[in-house]
Amino acid sequence: MKFSHLMIAVLAAASAGSAMAATDTYNLDPTHTFPSFEADHMGMSVWRGKFNKTKGTVTLDRAAKTGSLDLVIDADSIDFGLDAMNTHAKKADMFNVEKFPAITYKSKSFKFNGDQLVEVDGELTLLGVTKPVKLNVSKFKCIMHPRYKREVCGADASAEFKRSDFGLNYGMPAFSPEVKLAIQVEAIKAD
Repeated sequence: MKFSHLMIAVLAAASAGSAMAATDTYNLDPTHTFPSFEADHMGMSVWRGKFNKTKGTVTLDRAAKTGSLDLVIDADSIDFGLDAMNTHAKKADMFNVEKFPAITYKSKSFKFNGDQLVEVDGELTLLGVTKPVKLNVSKFKCIMHPRYKREVCGADASAEFKRSDFGLNYGMPAFSPEVKLAIQVEAIKAD
């Protein structure tokens, strides 16, 4: 009889301990999250642009060193800083925003070095094509935000890929198929 009470107490303690190491959910802050990109133009200059509208969630279990990311980019929010280029980039021969209004990045594989997030392995979907793209994380920090009175985590991530792998072939070879991607991201802990 006493052994069964001891087992119940041990199981209860183990279950309480595992509940403490729960996964937290964070909502991306669209005013602090901007994926940007750059590609070489005929060896003369580098064209840069960004997307102005993103949404998504991050889950993070820092004790277990695991997490996930679900990022949705509004393709229609593309911004090169030149209205004529923005208009053309939305057409069928480039981002085809009418047929593919969203660009997504999904990951369930986070890599940590100690307490620092250093890498995210995920899949980018662009123009209906999904391919693996690894994000290298150069900065990662979580703080209690003085204005929001909640925890906010931020990161700076980068990647390189060939846009031609996704069928975005406009302007090649004048515009390089290699694209550098940079994402500044901040996410606010959900209630």
